[in-house]
Amino acid sequence: MKVKGLRWWVVALIAIATIINYIDRTSLSVLWPEIAKDLYPGHTADETKAIYALISIIFVFSYAFGQAIFGKIFDWVGTRFGFVLSIGVWSVATALHALAQGVLSFGIFRAILGVSEAGNWPGATKGNAEWFPTKERALAQGIFNSGAAIGGIISIPLIAFLTVYFSWKGIFILIGLAGLLWLVPWLILVKAPPINHPWITDEERDYILTGQKNEDFDGDGVNDQEYNPDTKELLGHKESWGVILASAFIDPIWWLFVFWIPIYLNEVYGMDVKSIGLYGWVPYAGAMLGAWFGGLLAQNRLKKGWSINKTRKMVITLGCLIMLPALLAMASPGGPTTAVIIMAVILFGFQTAIGNVQTLTSDLFSGKTVGTLSGLSGMAAKLTAAGLTYLVPWLTSGGNYTPAFIIGAALAILTLASVWIFIPKVKSISKIV
Repeated sequence: MKVKGLRWWVVALIAIATIINYIDRTSLSVLWPEIAKDLYPGHTADETKAIYALISIIFVFSYAFGQAIFGKIFDWVGTRFGFVLSIGVWSVATALHALAQGVLSFGIFRAILGVSEAGNWPGATKGNAEWFPTKERALAQGIFNSGAAIGGIISIPLIAFLTVYFSWKGIFILIGLAGLLWLVPWLILVKAPPINHPWITDEERDYILTGQKNEDFDGDGVNDQEYNPDTKELLGHKESWGVILASAFIDPIWWLFVFWIPIYLNEVYGMDVKSIGLYGWVPYAGAMLGAWFGGLLAQNRLKKGWSINKTRKMVITLGCLIMLPALLAMASPGGPTTAVIIMAVILFGFQTAIGNVQTLTSDLFSGKTVGTLSGLSGMAAKLTAAGLTYLVPWLTSGGNYTPAFIIGAALAILTLASVWIFIPKVKSISKIV
């Protein structure tokens, strides 16, 4: 049996995994008002916000640790079994949230969730490098990233709807089961990399492999470059630091909204879970459009003959310049409708840029190095996100979120500086002489 366009089926499955990933992680923020009433009656809004921040920091630190671990795991066991391990564990961890009774138990389950969910991103980047030619990678990465946005769009109203019929404990069990069901089509469809997959057509295999800079130099059946540096040598390249720093500066902007949109709407506008469901999905609609826009724009420019260097830097710069004024505008957004629309613009700009930031790893390196650098940059990104998450309760004391949004604007500027200063030219890296 041959399947035409197999690479698009693979990217669709990874996008669905990303949707599930974001439903799982977003559920706590949406359900937190209900959880706080149940577990912390009598606490003030600032007190429950501090508890939520602590649990979220545990998640992000675990996520950072998991990024470094799973970057190596995907390089060792491959994309197929790497995803099985990642999504299998995170789905069980999500269901276990139903047993949580306080900070300790929530912290343990969020830690397991964070480590395992982290595998989704180095896995997606590695799958992108394996299954797509260079000119399609930004579009593929945009499809992966749109899964995060779609997950945000779906999760907030979905969870709000489920609260009508289920307790918060029952909801965690239901969404955990969804991830386990995903494993079935993944194991059936993704039997091997494209070089030896039994269902791929000869035309598609040739199209993918001839459009990559990779070759199988060591004869192990996995595409790689002749130059595969170890971690120490990898970090000797300033371009590697450009990727790591750009990821570290841009990622906290995303997490600022992932963690705090429902809490912000509850605290600033007094919304309950059902009202949050009506408004909270709007920013993620902007993110979804931005993921598609960033990928399609990069693909269009490459087809027009632009270099990888010019294309990546232009799209990343555009995304950051979209975010910058919108983040500043959040200092005084007015009513809730205006606020969520401005958030949508911010996340549109973020997703326009982030897909091209993430493809820098496979633009600069390939083969077994991609997962390692993706894991390191992801770890750095989550550590800075954890730092901002720690500061948010203090920065937003009394319901004033302006300082947090100003920090977000500064991070957009630092992202641009990292790319332009540390990566003079986006091109395949050769051995240090």
